[in-house]
Amino acid sequence: MSIRVLFFVLLLLATPFLQVARCQSESEAEAADSTTEGSGDLEIVNEDAQMYGDGNFTPASGVETACVFPKNSGKLVPAGEQTELLVGMKYDGETSVNVIAIKATVHLPFDHHILVQNLTAQVFNNASVPPSAQATFPYIFSVSKYLQPGTFDLVGTIVYEIDQQPYQSTFYNGTIEVIETSGFLSIETVFLVMLGIALVVALALWIQGQVQHLSKKSKRAPKVEVGTRSTDASLDEWLQGTAYTQQQSNKSKKKK
Repeated sequence: MSIRVLFFVLLLLATPFLQVARCQSESEAEAADSTTEGSGDLEIVNEDAQMYGDGNFTPASGVETACVFPKNSGKLVPAGEQTELLVGMKYDGETSVNVIAIKATVHLPFDHHILVQNLTAQVFNNASVPPSAQATFPYIFSVSKYLQPGTFDLVGTIVYEIDQQPYQSTFYNGTIEVIETSGFLSIETVFLVMLGIALVVALALWIQGQVQHLSKKSKRAPKVEVGTRSTDASLDEWLQGTAYTQQQSNKSKKKK
């Protein structure tokens, strides 16, 4: 079984050499061609078309699906921009498979019950896969430009019909990495720049306050004067003629 899946993926990667059913959106081309053997012209109807009431169906036996992100091994999905993936389908039954639509949803990786976004469904009008044949269908989607960058789970489903009985198979159920679109400035970048400026201003104001506080303390410190102390004249007159004045005069004479 693993060898068959590997062989099927290799066939999917070699889509230019396979019988391919190509589909394009109306904004990219007026009409799309299908090169799948035995199928007619492939048409994409209005995206708002009813698709079996968007119901959930079981997968049909004998149908194998695979998915490849061309030139995008990291499964990077820029927010707000289109991303393309290729859906491969193989049927081992005896009748043709009529492909109805491809749809996908985005979920939180830790809880699939939380739906993040319903992606646009791509509905086909005339796409079929003959018995024992392979076909490749491109699916172009874009996540919301407001979606926060990070890891999310993508669940992709292809809806088809066999003998007028609707079925669906999940072609991808794994993680994708939503990234910011390449631009000069983003909202997160502007926020980080403003936050950095605010921190620098706050730090400058704090340093200025500390300097002013230290300068005020230095101004309040008392000044100590060093020098000779003058003698009170009244004290000298009161001590005149006493033994103290005589001792002071004798000391001054000895110094001379």
